[in-house]
Amino acid sequence: MTLPITPVILSGGAGTRLWPMSRAERPKQLMALTAAQTMLQLTALRTGDAARFARPIVVANRAHADMVEQQLEQVGISPALLILEPAGRDTAPAIALAALAATDPETPLLVMPSDHVIDDLPAFHAAIARALPYVADRWLVTFGIAADAPETGYGYIAVGDALGDGIHRVARFVEKPDRAAAEAMLAAGGHAWNGGIFLLRADAYLDALAAHAPEILTAARSAMAWGEQAGGRIHPDGEAFMASPARSIDYAVMERAERIAVVPVAMGWSDVGCWDALHAMVPHDGDGNAMGGDVLAIDTRNCLLRSDGPTIAAIGVSDLIVVASGNHVLVLPRGRSQEVKRIVEALKATRP
Repeated sequence: MTLPITPVILSGGAGTRLWPMSRAERPKQLMALTAAQTMLQLTALRTGDAARFARPIVVANRAHADMVEQQLEQVGISPALLILEPAGRDTAPAIALAALAATDPETPLLVMPSDHVIDDLPAFHAAIARALPYVADRWLVTFGIAADAPETGYGYIAVGDALGDGIHRVARFVEKPDRAAAEAMLAAGGHAWNGGIFLLRADAYLDALAAHAPEILTAARSAMAWGEQAGGRIHPDGEAFMASPARSIDYAVMERAERIAVVPVAMGWSDVGCWDALHAMVPHDGDGNAMGGDVLAIDTRNCLLRSDGPTIAAIGVSDLIVVASGNHVLVLPRGRSQEVKRIVEALKATRP
């Protein structure tokens, strides 16, 4: 009998490029940015079909345990396990924890960041179906997002020879390119954005770690063996887990292993990685403004104005991002929101 797919939801990110609303104590995946539900809730609901998907394993920051459980309960999702990282070590160790916790080593794991948007769920589910036979044969599969702009904030996947209908070998992974390189790849075709979503068997992933990043696997095994479980919560041992290198699954495994495949898919995907991305996604008024919270805009055009507290009043401005949250206000021109991380770094340096 075919095993159901186990979703693995990664919820450890800090989302600093959406400061000041997204902060360490409440990162973007725990916020309702694009819909009435939070991004974590939307992610979990994508795999709510019990005929195809098992209950999810959620890997999250220990500090967010209560919020994660409460938000999932609100949408009727009961995770199989909540694995609470003592600290973030990037995606390769986090996925290792989930793979070690899987009830059957042959379980296919659908690894999804908790802070992405997917508008076309049928397209996503069809891509998963195309990948499953190869996953059963121990291929590690990633999903290549149809690229429609020369984005420099994403990594790219060069799509190689076809393995079957709608699935290909990965020819190579490309680091985040400069503008000229991104334009060249878009013009050439055969390249997709690397969306960071994976489908792989638990045992195949652990074997790949053993071959290409054994120190990550050793640390994860020790952390799970020496950790504690209370009900549905697993607390990996902190000292053992921190011995792991901080490394993404791309660097640790996907760029090194042999049987790596990609399913190209257009599914209305976004990682909502900055305020400009959010402005492009949410509804606008007749003047191109995207507004949320207590906002008054007069003679204002093409702005993102968002507040979770104080009133934002704008008059006679255009192409600005203004975000007010708590005691913080962010103001910058549209088109530069990728630079918000500079503010976060500066604040860390001046306000320890």
